[in-house]
Amino acid sequence: MNIFLLASGGFVLLMVAVGLIRILRGPGDAERMMAAQLLGSGGIAALLLGATTGTSAVADVALILALLAAFASIAFVKASRHGRQR
Repeated sequence: MNIFLLASGGFVLLMVAVGLIRILRGPGDAERMMAAQLLGSGGIAALLLGATTGTSAVADVALILALLAAFASIAFVKASRHGRQR
């Protein structure tokens, strides 16, 4: 089971690295926002994999990351709508 968790964590970190590259080189704002959402999801997954050690604070940090990712997407949508109305 530990090998599976280690492999899962490595895969999540690889996907986070790919998302970071997409943020830096993304062709548009929407693609960059989706990559930022991928980073948030990857961070949550990595923290929840780390929570298998029994630390309860890790789950709290994962929940905060989930809330921040949701608020970031709402702010992006509001900002893009505001830009179109002008």
